[in-house]
Amino acid sequence: MAVIYRVNMSDLTVRAEEPGDGHSELGGRALTSALVAGEVPPGCHPLAAENKLVIAPGILTGTAAPCSGRLSVGAKSPLTGTIKESNSGGTAAQALANLGIQAIVLEGRPADGRLFRLVVTSDGVQIEPADDLKGLGNYDTVARQFERFGQKVSCISIGQAGEFRAAAASVAVTDIEGRPTRHCGRGGMGAVMGSKGVKVIVVDASGGRRPAATDPQAFKTAVKKFADALMKHPLTSQTLPKYGTNALANVINEAGAYPTRNFSAGQFERTEAISGEKQHDVIAERGGVIAHACHRGCTIRCSRIYVDEKGQYVTKGPEYETIWAHGADCGIDDLDAIARMDRLDDDLGLDTIETGATLAVAMEAGIIPFGDAEGAIRLLEEVGKGTALGRLVASGAAVLGKAYGVARIPTVKGQAMPAYDPRAAQGIGVTYATSTMGADHTAGYAIAQNILSVGGTVDPLKPEGQVELSRALQIATAAIDASGLCLFVAFAVLDDQNAMDGICEMLAAHYGRAYTADDFTQLGKATLIAERRFNSAAGFAPADDRLPDFFKKEKLSPHNVTFSVPDEELDKVFDFA
Repeated sequence: MAVIYRVNMSDLTVRAEEPGDGHSELGGRALTSALVAGEVPPGCHPLAAENKLVIAPGILTGTAAPCSGRLSVGAKSPLTGTIKESNSGGTAAQALANLGIQAIVLEGRPADGRLFRLVVTSDGVQIEPADDLKGLGNYDTVARQFERFGQKVSCISIGQAGEFRAAAASVAVTDIEGRPTRHCGRGGMGAVMGSKGVKVIVVDASGGRRPAATDPQAFKTAVKKFADALMKHPLTSQTLPKYGTNALANVINEAGAYPTRNFSAGQFERTEAISGEKQHDVIAERGGVIAHACHRGCTIRCSRIYVDEKGQYVTKGPEYETIWAHGADCGIDDLDAIARMDRLDDDLGLDTIETGATLAVAMEAGIIPFGDAEGAIRLLEEVGKGTALGRLVASGAAVLGKAYGVARIPTVKGQAMPAYDPRAAQGIGVTYATSTMGADHTAGYAIAQNILSVGGTVDPLKPEGQVELSRALQIATAAIDASGLCLFVAFAVLDDQNAMDGICEMLAAHYGRAYTADDFTQLGKATLIAERRFNSAAGFAPADDRLPDFFKKEKLSPHNVTFSVPDEELDKVFDFA
């Protein structure tokens, strides 16, 4: 029987309970959002004791399902004020699942200034003092845990940004090599973890075992069908393993949707220097790693390991969004400098998208000039020092932009937009505007149809069809996030019925009952309905489901277009709720 551990950081007690209230079959985002929506007062301050941080592996996580090692972390967001789920790869989700843990819920908050470590084993959860870790980055924090607990544990941790409860703080998860490179980045979940006084969670899965399907043979057959579909699709079997997520750089730039210098243009003249193709060649020439899995059982292997000119490890990836945020959005064309910034973000515990976008806003504010890579690195170092300017950088683009009187601030509900300009990809603009969690490309990746022609084609420059596209993708994404599967499996799902059938057949064998595509859709809808209800109770209204005005007024080169989906259409995205 799966167990939910409730860790009360006010009185430092732990309670184990069986899942109830319809939660027994939930996992990942479906479970984090259900618990947050059902238990957190919508009007509470995100850093108050009343907020809860829910950590949950996906439904299929820990099984033999390919690409199923995702971890969801949810809470009320200090960045947006909305409900939030952020997820990552790494080893912790599978470790939790192997221990039969459906979720860990952090409740309450300790006396200010105290730090703790949670140690999770087959015997339960122990709370230990960890004041000796105060002020450490993620790399040093996890290194100390491996020294004490051995090399086989997994760690979930925060850096300095999480300790001082910065709104852009992430939650780090160790990868296969034991490095804190996989991050639940968006929405400030690291700040909530910091408010609970938890510096690190050490998961020792010794004595655990892989979750067993109710029908093992049917599960094995379904796994093969799903894996075959992933291996047949060119994106999941060829492009992503070879060039990683940054394969998109030249594609999105050519489409005129590559936000440049704080969303002032749609193309960056030096994209080739930071492209996936260039990154591949640099990594290969230096002896880094191409086609790296972020967790065991990942067949797509879109990650990579970036090394310096001497072949020494620098960071993972960096990924497409990270390279764009610290690259084109800041007018920077130096891969080595971007890799250094990525390493700093991971160590400090910062969302790379939010942080890169904040650096671009800082450049527009005149703090440093566009293109100043060394200046950007100095700003990140200010975060580690805890200076006033560093805290502004770690607070996100909206806060820094307001403090410096910047008019062009590319955020929705306080969260910075990722690497696609909504004027040249109007479907992603609908997702940015209406997502339950602020601007988030992963909430409904309309780029698939707007630009990549995966799962069909919808003209990226016209408003027609964009609402329907975003709605369908947001529903499907919520279900995928609940399953524990990597979002990139959606490329195969959109083009190959066998992929969707494989998912449903895996879930059917897992549960031991019929499970259809309609059931999968209903899972996504139910998750979105819970999130929308929470946000409504927290004071969010249709007027909050909008892009900043400059997207409707400033024409984006090279297409000279504005965002043109009418507000009344945006209000129809969630008509099903």
